Amino acid sequence: MSETIVIDPVTRIEGHAKITIHLGDSGEVEEALFHVTQLRGFEKFAEGRPFHELPSLMARICGICPVSHLVASAKACDMIMSVRIPPTAVKLRRIINLAQIAQSHALSFFYLSSPDLLLGMDAPPAERNLVGVARANPTLAKNGIRLRQVGQQIIELLGGKRIHPGWVVPGGVNNPLSSEHRETILRMLPEAIKISKDTIGWFVAQLDEFTDEIATFAKVPSLYMSLVGPDLELETYDGSLRVVDELGRPIVDRLSAEDYGSIIGEAITLHSYMKSPYYKPLGYPGGIYRVGPLARLHIASRCGTDLADKALSVFKQFDHRSSFYYHHARLIEILYAFEKIEQILADPEILSDHVRAYAEPNSFEGFGVAEAPRGTLMHHYKIDDNGLITYADLIIATGHNNLAMNQGITETAKHYVRKGKITDGALNRVEAMIRTYDPCLSCSTHAFGMMPLHLQVINRDGEVVDEVMR
Repeated sequence: MSETIVIDPVTRIEGHAKITIHLGDSGEVEEALFHVTQLRGFEKFAEGRPFHELPSLMARICGICPVSHLVASAKACDMIMSVRIPPTAVKLRRIINLAQIAQSHALSFFYLSSPDLLLGMDAPPAERNLVGVARANPTLAKNGIRLRQVGQQIIELLGGKRIHPGWVVPGGVNNPLSSEHRETILRMLPEAIKISKDTIGWFVAQLDEFTDEIATFAKVPSLYMSLVGPDLELETYDGSLRVVDELGRPIVDRLSAEDYGSIIGEAITLHSYMKSPYYKPLGYPGGIYRVGPLARLHIASRCGTDLADKALSVFKQFDHRSSFYYHHARLIEILYAFEKIEQILADPEILSDHVRAYAEPNSFEGFGVAEAPRGTLMHHYKIDDNGLITYADLIIATGHNNLAMNQGITETAKHYVRKGKITDGALNRVEAMIRTYDPCLSCSTHAFGMMPLHLQVINRDGEVVDEVMR
């Protein structure tokens, strides 16, 4: 008799979602689905607005990674204006996006995932949280808080505030970097770099404890996509799109970012408000690809900073089919972000006061693509003769991973949920597979109240066969 297990809500992620696990007559898992239960709707909100308002408007999509939307949106508006923004503005945009990546990755790894990694997947739920981490390893907890703090402080020094800064604008940025703020940032970086390096060492030392999860968490063939630089180096702001297979062999190489529509299609499903992008040549739903830190480091030949390149050489030795290694890649990118910021700040031109180009609309269409913490972020706008938005399409980084996440929870559930019987450890591992992708689902800046969990197995007669409550 077929049954359905419902996990509602999924915990320790950014936003609201649930998982349904569908069992066949034998009680074994047939399929699992990831449901995003909130509606974003920003594409429709944008219609009728002046194009130059879009960066600040789109930043409100998320309170966790607003800078990424700010940057991608501003790049689309740059194209509408047909301007080449000043070189110093490019460097400053790079810095604020790198700071965004670092602070968001720190939130994901230390706040949301480290309880599983430090305390174990089977630890009691009441202990498996940041407070439990602080009790078991105070240094790890403090380091996570400090890395996020440094990233946020850099954003604040550049943009004026930590969340939803309006500093990145069409044509560049609003104001230059002062020498005082430059020195303040530089003083923070050595500590952040050391913490990042030490945490990578700690994580690699834990891997032997998670061989089962590594072998189970979405260890399936897929394509990978990200931006890359001219020499295939890690790129977070500009560059061209590259798609490779699981062995790193190029499938699409040097594709202009604004041509993403030639390879990426978007499907709509009835079970989720999140779209399901797919690789067009393979069709839907077979065109699964992954984005984000795992994809970026799988694709990149080098990072371009000393310590991150050494960490990348170790990372390349592992089997990147397992989504468990998103955690490893995330830590390496934190290290890279702080090292790269230090490099950029060493450029004498970083204090130039020429940071913005001005123009009226010179094109009716604009594309903006950048790397957000969770992966490749795409903004596509069209305007009318008055510069008002007539069309907006956003492919959010988490959306790119939607098909991969659904396949991942199916594989994980098949391994850990047996004959319809639930254990808390099995439940947590299904959620933990989702957490490896660090999905960002929220369209608002705050959530409040309790996050209860009530999971039931109910047969066709409506009888509760098994249940777990938190």
